[in-house]
Amino acid sequence: MDTADERDTQMDWQGGAIFRPVRTGNAFEETVERILEAIKLGVFGYGDRLPAERELAARLHVSRETLRDAIRSLQQAGCVESRRGRYGGTFVTYRLPPPDLGELRRAVQDMGTELEDALTYRLVLETGASEQAARRTLTADERAYLTGRLTDLEEATAEEYRQLDSRFHLAIAELTGSHTLATGIAESRMRLNDLLNAIPMLERNIMHASEQHRAMAEAILAGDIEAARRSTEEHLEATAALLRGFLG
Repeated sequence: MDTADERDTQMDWQGGAIFRPVRTGNAFEETVERILEAIKLGVFGYGDRLPAERELAARLHVSRETLRDAIRSLQQAGCVESRRGRYGGTFVTYRLPPPDLGELRRAVQDMGTELEDALTYRLVLETGASEQAARRTLTADERAYLTGRLTDLEEATAEEYRQLDSRFHLAIAELTGSHTLATGIAESRMRLNDLLNAIPMLERNIMHASEQHRAMAEAILAGDIEAARRSTEEHLEATAALLRGFLG
């Protein structure tokens, strides 16, 4: 996993899909929502330090007072904690809750046709993102960023896996160079996040997914547009099949 200093050097793109300017009149509520999305999607996992207050307030286009209020509320909810001193800051304390398959099956039934809509939307956005990332000439830092996210995922414990899986997919979105596309993928992922987290951790599936993730990353780094699209489509269709099987 990255150190806090290493993460700071990546912030030009990490979290950009979520830490976008707040545009509604509900600045406090939307600030809380954005930070929670970043945590639940794995952009920042348990023990990670959030960006510095000045940087995060600037990214969200909110006052530092509004940001402090949001962080205090998240601290009271047990999602983050603030530490003082040279190595202080705001650190994530949120852990994914254990899945409740009964509750999630009811949620799927309530979604009805919306589930297939969400899966189709995700497929179109993420295959397009992989194609676009492969099409671009990535910088050395961007290549290292994608490789680092893949390594983190391949070395993840069972407890870390879901969040690091999200982080890998969002990294590809951020490397497209399209803020709008990256934002759409983050929103799409959030729409399905609780359901994806409910899929049991099957050893054979994890091995298969690992092969697919590596194929995706290698195709993007090689600039192979067709292979990037094909490997991403194969991976997302496999995930959708498991989701339908366990929660249908």
